[in-house]
Amino acid sequence: MPVPPVHALVFSLLLFAVGVLGVLTRRNAIIILMSIELMMNAANINFIAFGLRSHDLTGQVFAVFTIAVAAGEVAVGLAVVLALFRNRDTVYVDEVHIMKG
Repeated sequence: MPVPPVHALVFSLLLFAVGVLGVLTRRNAIIILMSIELMMNAANINFIAFGLRSHDLTGQVFAVFTIAVAAGEVAVGLAVVLALFRNRDTVYVDEVHIMKG
């Protein structure tokens, strides 16, 4: 028995809300990046749910592209976090003022 689209959308909403909460409340840059990944995965679930509802593969294609973008975001984000840690010995975003002009 397939999962009804409403259940997938509610799960996606909850996952997105947890991601937004993590971005807004955490100070650790790695946790913030993980929360952004949660929000992207919630969008992927929406793409796939709507694609299955319309019996089209377009949602799955968009989900694959989103996964590719997320992989690039992780690589660049982790490189920035590592560079900031090497320069400032912290990964807390409140304590990093290196980009301040």
